[in-house]
Amino acid sequence: MKHRGRHRRRRRGRVLRGTLAGTALALTAAATLISASQATVADAPGALKPLSASAGPGRLPLAEQQVPGQWLDRLASEMGRPVGAGTVLDGADHTLRNADGCPGAEKHSLPVEPAATRAYCFGGADTRGWRPGAVTTSGDADDDGRWGHHRVILSGWTRGGAGGGSLDGPAPDRGLAKVAFVDANDPDRLRYTWALLAVPVDGGRDYRGLVSPLSGMVWYQDKLLVTTREGDRDALYVYDMDRIQRATVDSDAVGRVRGGWSAYGNRYVLPAVASYALPGGRDVPHPAAVSLDRSTSPDSLVASEWVPADADRRTRLWRYALSREPARSGLLATASSGRADPVEAYETKTADVRGVLSYRSGWYLDRAAGTPGGHGTLWRQDTKGARATECATDETRHCWSGRSGSLSYWEETGEVWSQSGRMLFALPLVSVDRALGRPADR
Repeated sequence: MKHRGRHRRRRRGRVLRGTLAGTALALTAAATLISASQATVADAPGALKPLSASAGPGRLPLAEQQVPGQWLDRLASEMGRPVGAGTVLDGADHTLRNADGCPGAEKHSLPVEPAATRAYCFGGADTRGWRPGAVTTSGDADDDGRWGHHRVILSGWTRGGAGGGSLDGPAPDRGLAKVAFVDANDPDRLRYTWALLAVPVDGGRDYRGLVSPLSGMVWYQDKLLVTTREGDRDALYVYDMDRIQRATVDSDAVGRVRGGWSAYGNRYVLPAVASYALPGGRDVPHPAAVSLDRSTSPDSLVASEWVPADADRRTRLWRYALSREPARSGLLATASSGRADPVEAYETKTADVRGVLSYRSGWYLDRAAGTPGGHGTLWRQDTKGARATECATDETRHCWSGRSGSLSYWEETGEVWSQSGRMLFALPLVSVDRALGRPADR
């Protein structure tokens, strides 16, 4: 498989891990006292309950639907030869601010315990009116942590909604979706540029914008998989990182316009190459958060649904195997019917889950804050029980970021990446386990 052969090499970067451990940021704004409204310790959700992945509430088959190759070829013939992620990164024209240059109100949303060791913020000019969402990295894309010669972070945003996030769940009316391609080669100077997510229409003669919140996102091999709420049966859209098109007209339009192609003011556009549809019927669960687990064989994609805190049912979790076939790089493993079935499924009492991460024996669930401006809770669950990180100041469990979304584990560096409002941050997974009062099982 082309990308696997080109990028996969012996794991390295252990020196980098040691360097990062010695450069922890003094993020004092994130360690402010927690309000009295957060002082009540949340009820522990208990152990995960295994479900049958082939029947009942644990069954969630995803039907794969490929965009016809001739559609993509026609679009490329009209727009010009596609480029890869490396070309996009080489043209990064914006700079993220380091934590010491970020507003105090933004830094307040960072985790209290464990504290972030790296943090950056997006400026207001190009994110105003956009809602932050999911995060994935080149640590997902390849196990050496790089894409070509780049270390990369992808940050998803959706048009509409509060700029720093909100307490309501994923909704279908959030508008267009775009991704920041962040060049992270120099940890002291992260640069980025934007690409709009789109869906080919009219036989590949045009495209429309993807209208969905980006609450979950995974970059695996040469594919980017994102969660979607476009319709009752949409679950995931798939993008090819070697099929990125250049926009030729700078305007607020999307698609073919007089004189060329527009991507709502963005320089690049990704047309979808496939999607995964949910089964029909009412009350079908909808994956809202996803992440990659490299500790399984084969590598797997894990997903959680969003269930509000006042609901009378539990949250479901699923695991899907990723394909090992070279011709299906970056896609889910499917049966001859073209359907991807989960290989594991669970229920948890944890509600309002915004991010999910699975690694070895544990599942890490990011529960949102219950109040505006508050902090959330990070739980680690397995089939034996549950633990949450606790704040050293008053031993409450509300010490995770209140506005964070997806979780992404960069195995090569040992870091977990997430996003809280306009803040992009990372911290070692071992520090999470230490805050949970358990030995790391790396």
